[in-house]
Amino acid sequence: MMDDWNLRPARDLGLSPADRLKSLSREQGLVGLALNAAWRRSVRGYLAAAHRFRVMGRENLPAEPPFVLVANHASHLDALALAAALRGPAARRAHAMAAGDLFFAGPAVSAFAAYAINALPVWRGRSRRGDLDTMRARLVEDRLAYILFPEGTRSRDGAMAPFQPGLGMLVAGTDIPVVPCWLEGARDAWPAQSATPRPFCPLSLTIGPPHRFPDAANDKAGWQSVATTMQAAVRRLAP
Repeated sequence: MMDDWNLRPARDLGLSPADRLKSLSREQGLVGLALNAAWRRSVRGYLAAAHRFRVMGRENLPAEPPFVLVANHASHLDALALAAALRGPAARRAHAMAAGDLFFAGPAVSAFAAYAINALPVWRGRSRRGDLDTMRARLVEDRLAYILFPEGTRSRDGAMAPFQPGLGMLVAGTDIPVVPCWLEGARDAWPAQSATPRPFCPLSLTIGPPHRFPDAANDKAGWQSVATTMQAAVRRLAP
């Protein structure tokens, strides 16, 4: 029976508290799990009360991780809404990919992003291939759910920008489901130009059938093919 156990040290063992917050290898621990659970309940309550949040197509979500959610991106509410749609192990293991220069700029905001939102940092213009390799390995080995916005930044006018190939680097050549999503109303509820959300603006999420890319080449052409396919899948969900 002992052969069934596969014990390993925590991925973030030995890191200082400050480095742990910004690490792609960060693991939650009991405190992180409790804080994240409380945050999820608060966010669900807020979205329901202030934005009449609706989810369509929840049956398209895989039964359990690993999988990746991708969506259009126009608001800071986007990651919160996608996380709020998840339940069970997927909700507990969900990590939003967040801009490191914005959400991990200092100790206080880093702690909030890490322990409440359970975000992992993506450093725009500074990410290395090794960072994506770490994210790809964790997605499979730790059975995580990633929330990703392949446009790379929030839309200022509501138009969806082309998807970047980083998504393909995570899933090309694997059977990991990639689930397309469309958020409607997020830009009105919290536009990029506003410092705070606007209550009473309705928000809805449409979840489409998952795609898999086991035959996609794990190279530049394969990565771009994945990004292009998922961009079209997300766009098809728009009303």
